[in-house]
Amino acid sequence: MQEDPSLLILFSTLVFLLVLSGFFSGSETGMMAANKIKLKNLSKKSKTSAKRALELLKKPDQLLSAILVGNNFANILASAIVTIIMLNYFGGNVLLGSIILTIVILIFSEITPKTMAAIKPESFATKSSFVLKILVYIFKPLIFLTNFVSKKILKLFSLDAKDASSNDNLNTEELRTLLDESGELIPKQYRKMLSSVLGMEELVVEDIMIPSAEIIGININDDDSCATKIIESTSYTRLPVFEDSIDKIVGILHLKDSHSFLENPNKKNKIKTLQKTYFVSQSTLLMKQLREFLSNNQSLGLVVDEYGEIEGLITIEDIFKEITGTFGGDKEELEKEFIKSEDGSILTDGNSKIRDLNNYQNWSITEDGAKTINGLITEYLDQIPQANLCIEIKNYRFEILELDDNLISKIKITKI
Repeated sequence: MQEDPSLLILFSTLVFLLVLSGFFSGSETGMMAANKIKLKNLSKKSKTSAKRALELLKKPDQLLSAILVGNNFANILASAIVTIIMLNYFGGNVLLGSIILTIVILIFSEITPKTMAAIKPESFATKSSFVLKILVYIFKPLIFLTNFVSKKILKLFSLDAKDASSNDNLNTEELRTLLDESGELIPKQYRKMLSSVLGMEELVVEDIMIPSAEIIGININDDDSCATKIIESTSYTRLPVFEDSIDKIVGILHLKDSHSFLENPNKKNKIKTLQKTYFVSQSTLLMKQLREFLSNNQSLGLVVDEYGEIEGLITIEDIFKEITGTFGGDKEELEKEFIKSEDGSILTDGNSKIRDLNNYQNWSITEDGAKTINGLITEYLDQIPQANLCIEIKNYRFEILELDDNLISKIKITKI
């Protein structure tokens, strides 16, 4: 028996509607899952389809409305055609037709296209953008009506469709997670460097400065032989010059000017060879200070508190080191500064920075207040320690072993 042409037309229309439904389902997943960074990169390469996709994603409510209107139209019309087919050619078994149609839609119009789109979302987004843009224009009146009602309902839940664009903005922790999850896409050393840059927005000058007690400088009132020894032994290119104490700073000596400085017997003439002292606030954000160093063509600054008292010293190299991490020689210095015992404890002195110890041991000693171990102990006791003692601060045991002029010269730290 020859097949009825009307049945062939109905089946052909049904297949077309199922393909159309699959297109809408895949487009929805592709558009919503597409990485906007990748689309922006494609658009920079003059790929029109990527620009079109980004333009559609700027108004997600309109885009989704167009996709859902098209998808529902295709599915409902397909259901109506199956009903006609079952009534006219298969004895009116509409329930069987509904079951078969549901299975076919799930496999061929939902699961398969959505899975394909999830695997290659940018490809689906760019390829479907042309048709979707036309549909957004065609369905504009209907989209306006549906969105108007939808917005009224969203207001009941204190939601706004425009807020969807803010989901693309990542905070520092989310960017760190993105770096950690990048795998081999970003080499490990670069991931660590980028993570350090992200962490710098929370750091201030005080966090990484060299405390005033550890500043290496030249006392202009000392003999030239003392200054010569310091200049010959230092690894720095610039040294602060002061009168008797660092609080009476007179200038900065660049080693290229050291010959003129040493050869000149006159104190006033010595001072003339010095560079002007550059001061920075201890509360300045590290990234801001880096910009200040570069804009003022400076590489070293004396750190002062709110009263103008000198608290330490910071160089542009210290900031770069914070970004790039610790390398060979610096690591060896840390190993000398923090001596590991067999029981896992650390022997060091009170001038050591808590931040360096935390990074070296992967510990989490609080850095909210004091920045050195001396400062932490003094802050905890609310007085300068007068004798050897043992205290516990948030899962860490601090055992003072030696004191020297009210400063801790030797301390044992153990994680409990």
